[in-house]
Parts: sequence; structure tokens; C-alpha cells
Amino acid sequence: MPTARRNSGARRSLQTPSPYPLPQGQRGNDGSSGRAVFIAQTMSLAALLGAALLPGLIGRDAAGAEEASQEKKMLNLTLRSRTETAKGSGAYQVVETRTQWDPKRTAAVICDMWDKHWCKGATSRVAEMAPRMNELVTELRNRGVLIIHAPSDTLKSYADHPGRKLAQSAPKVATKTPLQGWVGLTPAREAPLPIDDSDGGCGCAPTCAQGGPWRKQIETIQIKDGDAITDSAEAFYLMKQRGITNVIVMGVHLNMCVLGRPFSIRQMVLQGQNVVLVRDLTDTMYNPRMRPQVDHFAGTDLVVEHIEKYWCPSMTSDQLIGGMPFRFAADKRPPSKTDIAPK
Repeated sequence: MPTARRNSGARRSLQTPSPYPLPQGQRGNDGSSGRAVFIAQTMSLAALLGAALLPGLIGRDAAGAEEASQEKKMLNLTLRSRTETAKGSGAYQVVETRTQWDPKRTAAVICDMWDKHWCKGATSRVAEMAPRMNELVTELRNRGVLIIHAPSDTLKSYADHPGRKLAQSAPKVATKTPLQGWVGLTPAREAPLPIDDSDGGCGCAPTCAQGGPWRKQIETIQIKDGDAITDSAEAFYLMKQRGITNVIVMGVHLNMCVLGRPFSIRQMVLQGQNVVLVRDLTDTMYNPRMRPQVDHFAGTDLVVEHIEKYWCPSMTSDQLIGGMPFRFAADKRPPSKTDIAPK
């Protein structure tokens, strides 16, 4: 009978030689040390790669975030204008165009929002409109738009204000079209105004005595660091200095100063600027007892239409700050469909 072999089928080692050989004395019997070193080496390599790639990834993410932030600040506007259906027809149709303006190339001009007007009705309407205007101005400023406060004939009140110094610091520039101190009705370009304001435009009863009681801009509209204060062509010089080609105009009074001042609609259009009127943040000096004998607010709408035909398009404040377009409490007419910009 064969003798049983005590260690029959002697066991072979099931251990797999480590693929990560170490110097003698550092090897473990089961290769664990080799694996640990491999893991350590892999982690070190990953750390090195991460250190090399991370700045690029962070930079790319930061650039993407900055691009998204700038896109959010862009001014997405719906501009309303009126075009003649056929040349010489005298019939006009409303045209709405969507556009995007770069805030860094845009200025907002606040025209003659005085603390007090000789007409009590005008003073009251300015005070009513000012809070909404300040909301819009704040939003525009936050997006990077240059804010130009233009309370005409009151600059003595701002003689030492940084905003006044800012406007004065802009260098004069030569222009193809001469800059004017006042740009009146331009027959070569526009028809007569659709309202008669020859009486001064006060609709109060009795009519208020005319004068010049304004001393500064209404305080409801804040003047912040970086804003400019002027009532002259300095506004245009400041725009040219900063490469500004877009102008948002708001304030009073539409049939007078908003059209004719040296910093406002006619002048800016004639100088080649892209101009838009904020039609819900303006008012007219119009007496409903005068031609065409319509409601005061209907008279304002007629002047808005005149501007949309002959000078520049208009927009509404809700396009940038939400809510509904501003309406005076005394305006009881139903809102027009074209008063609200499409979303």
C-alpha cells in the first residue's frame, strides 16, 4: 500500500507577485506595500494634474460667469415708432422693433424734473411721476448706464457737486452739425406740433402766474456717485468722451424742453445718437382748453406720436423694472394695447 505523503499536493503559493516591485526590505509578503505606493503615486499625479488644470478651469468658469453677468445687464428694449404707410399719404402705422443696447454705451438723460414749477398742475404731476422715474434710474445705473441729471437753470445749486465737476471735465469736441443752445421746431423734418401750447400750457383754473420758481431737481430722484449734472452741450461732450451712442430720455415737458434742450431729443438725434423716449415717464405743458381741445393726457399722447413719427422711437419703463407702465392717477382712460411692451 502506498505510503500516504504527509504534505500530499504541497500547496502552491496563491500569492500573485506584486507588479510594483520595491527594493528589498520594503516589499510586503502579499504585495500590499506595492499597491499602497501605486495608489500614493497615482494620487500625487492626479494632484499635479489638478494643480495644472484647475486655474484654467477656474478661469474658464469665471469668464463664463462674467459673460453671463454682462448679458444680464444688457438693455433689451421694445421700441415703438410710426412709419408712413406710403410716402406723402399722411397715414401712419405703429411699428415695434426689439433691440439690445450695451449699457456701457448708453446714457440716460433726466430733463427738467424740477422741485417746483410755476404751474401747480405741472408741479403735482412731476412729484407723482418722480418715484417711478427714480426706480428706473436706479436700475439703469446698476446696469452701468451713465446717468445725466439735467435740471436746467439750477446749476448754481450744484456748483461744488462732484457730478457737476464730472460734466465740466469732458473735453469739447468738434461736430459736423453745430451744437445749439435750443433746437426749435424743424420744418424740414417735422410737422407743427399737434397741440397748441402758446398760452404756456397751464390747465389749472384759474391759470397760474408764470415765473421761474425752480431751484434744483426734485429730491425724489437720487443723484449718486458717478452721475453727471449739466444743462448744456456738456452732456454730448461727456457722451463722446465715453463712446456713448445710445440715449434714453425722460422728464418734462415733452412739447418744450424734452424736444428742444441742448441735451435732449432734437439735438441728440441731429448729432447722430440713437435716441429713445420713455413715453410713460414724461408730461406736457398743455391746456385742454386749447387746440385740439382734448384731455390733458390725450394731448401728451399726441406729442408722443409726433416724436415717434419724426424724431425717435419710444419705450416704457416696465421693460426694465417690471410691473406696468406708469400712469397718472387722474388719467382715467383705458390703457392702449400698444402701451404695454410684449414680453
